[in-house]
Amino acid sequence: MSKQARDQDLYQGSDQVQYQERAHFKRSMDTRHLVMLSLGGVIGTGLFLSSGYTVQQAGPIGAVLAYLVGGIVAWLVMMCLGELAVHMPESGAFSAHASRYIGPGTGYMVAWMYWLTWTVALGSEFTAAAVFMGRWFPDIPGWYWSGLFAAIVFGVNAFTTRFFAESEFWLSLIKVIAVVVFVLVGAVAIIGWVPLHDATGAEVASPGLSALWGEGAMPPSLLAIGTTLLAVMFAFSGTELIGIAAGETVDPGRNVPKAIRATLWRLILFFVGTIVVIAALLPQDQAGLTESPFVAVFQRLGVPGAADIMNFVIITALLSAANSGLYASSRMLWTLSDQGTLPKSLSRLNKRGIPMNAVLLSMVGGLGALFSSVYAPETVYLVLVSISGLAVVVVWMAIALSQFNFRRHYLRGGGQLKDLVYRTPFYPWVPLTAFAACLAACIGIAFDPQQRVALYFGVPFIGLCYLVHFVRHRAASQRPEYSPNAVEEKTV
Repeated sequence: MSKQARDQDLYQGSDQVQYQERAHFKRSMDTRHLVMLSLGGVIGTGLFLSSGYTVQQAGPIGAVLAYLVGGIVAWLVMMCLGELAVHMPESGAFSAHASRYIGPGTGYMVAWMYWLTWTVALGSEFTAAAVFMGRWFPDIPGWYWSGLFAAIVFGVNAFTTRFFAESEFWLSLIKVIAVVVFVLVGAVAIIGWVPLHDATGAEVASPGLSALWGEGAMPPSLLAIGTTLLAVMFAFSGTELIGIAAGETVDPGRNVPKAIRATLWRLILFFVGTIVVIAALLPQDQAGLTESPFVAVFQRLGVPGAADIMNFVIITALLSAANSGLYASSRMLWTLSDQGTLPKSLSRLNKRGIPMNAVLLSMVGGLGALFSSVYAPETVYLVLVSISGLAVVVVWMAIALSQFNFRRHYLRGGGQLKDLVYRTPFYPWVPLTAFAACLAACIGIAFDPQQRVALYFGVPFIGLCYLVHFVRHRAASQRPEYSPNAVEEKTV
């Protein structure tokens, strides 16, 4: 085949068929599954526990601004991912896209960074879930609950993709309902229709939205907003799960764009609405990490059993995050194996369409992270958490750059924009803005002593990934038949 013919075949849509034929994953997810999978990956302990800390650090106005900006950046990245995922729906998503449109080394690095992110999350979610179960069952050892939850999450992922999607739908729905109820009840209280109570139980008047403009409402400095923005961008991580699930979705050309649109506006509404309610109803000196701001607000509203209700919701959130994490990490290993950088056994699918070996290895990695969080929290686990904290922003940068390069390759190969089922609008400004914002977040980490450790461990890990890939493929790159196009075809 001539180069021109190959380019035409590569960029004018037949690669969609190649992706589908090579993957052999069963397409069983609908729009509702994609939406809840993405929401489940985002709405977790960061919202239920850390949102109060965000208000405390940046003030109500600063926190709202930070979540708005973080939501906009997530929206830009997801528009980039939408074009890639619809045109090339594949499990492994942005790792395969980065291999194809940035370079195999970058795809290799992105896959390992993202795998480590969710593997560390698995360990932390199982550990935290056991701690929260201790509220109701103080006499049962925590390792019992960690083991039980690990077995449940493994079983859900090992059965079928449809079963995983349904379980994640209902787990995520519990969290979504909790957030919606919190925002609605909070809005009624802000208006003054529901009385508030102080620590003694006496009724007090609602300050209303005036609390957003009172003393301490504005951030102490722009640096406070910048530091909060870094954490907020991490809080929006998980939306990219839509791209991973595209390879196992029914009619991705229709369902992926619908899921992206539905997910993002809901996320922004949930996060911003939550921050407004917390800022208006919870005194700033009471917002922090000592307890969930949801519990504190519900107790001020006189909701009976508020602590137990939120304990249940948070455990659900932890299990949902672990469920999504095992799914995402196993698909990253499948991608590395499919690209030839890991043993082929990891890309082998069973009769139910599950990469069982990849699921097993990811679960082993999660249990390793769990043990390191208990026995080496200041050494091994600190390194893992630091790398995973930086990984999400690096992955978003790779998504934006992949879309930027894809569009150039697509048009250069003779493709027509009208043939793209989903097009990233305002090209090239959307990918460039998304990339620049994520890069600024990475640079900003250096100015925050608490988050700077992520660079100390994350940057060397990135360099190690490139080095390992270079060493493994140096001999292949020296073969006479080697060419960039051959590498691209191999990494599909």
